[in-house]
Amino acid sequence: MTKIKLFASDVDGTMTDGCMYYLENGIEAKKFNFKDGLGFQLLRDAGIKTAVITSEYTNIVKKRADKLKVDYLGMGIWKKLDFVKNICKEMGITLDEIAYIGDDINDIELLNAVKYKACPINSVSKVKLIPEIKILKNKGGEGAVREFIDFLLEINSYS
Repeated sequence: MTKIKLFASDVDGTMTDGCMYYLENGIEAKKFNFKDGLGFQLLRDAGIKTAVITSEYTNIVKKRADKLKVDYLGMGIWKKLDFVKNICKEMGITLDEIAYIGDDINDIELLNAVKYKACPINSVSKVKLIPEIKILKNKGGEGAVREFIDFLLEINSYS
């Protein structure tokens, strides 16, 4: 079995509940799950690099990525596979050594390309129909990322 060298995650709908909160004072907010965040630390401890990739461009995501100490942050990225292929070149790895979690149509191309793939239970139908995708028990923003990380760390220990 191939060891995982890079864990990559979408943001909205995976690391968050997919909602955007607007406060009366005009401040935008997103809800992140603390358990998911600790999962990024567990990956770092295991020597696995991390990436966060989103089609949005927000300070909220930048702050969260900084807090999680992710190795690669891609914001404003619609062609996520191209972004990950560039990381592969930089790291000298293949798509078979990457795990990715996504939930919507802009994740499909990358999910189809990597060996280890998962989606939250509340993902769009087209994502859940991807061959060999692991459909997680948790919803996005409610521990789905951590559920996938725990699974990956378990299988990585047997590789």
